Amino acid sequence: MNTANLNTGPLPGTEAAGYLRVFLQAHAARLRAALAAKDRGASAVELAVITAVLVGLAVAILVIVVNFANKQGTAITNTNVPNPAGGGGG
Repeated sequence: MNTANLNTGPLPGTEAAGYLRVFLQAHAARLRAALAAKDRGASAVELAVITAVLVGLAVAILVIVVNFANKQGTAITNTNVPNPAGGGGG
């Protein structure tokens, strides 16, 4: 098998991981600068913003999961199950 043709480009998520790495490096540099300048308040504000972003992401994921569960529940409710016994239970 010729594997030279299987390389179709970067893996999915590579670009997003690169952006995340750069963002975290910039954030770490700001924190180091704030600590060097003895500015303790800047890190508290930044942590509050990061926490708010993470809470927002958690809420978005929760909404997606709840919507998916509701759609699946509706699909199960609307399914007709045949009765192989032909009727009564008596």
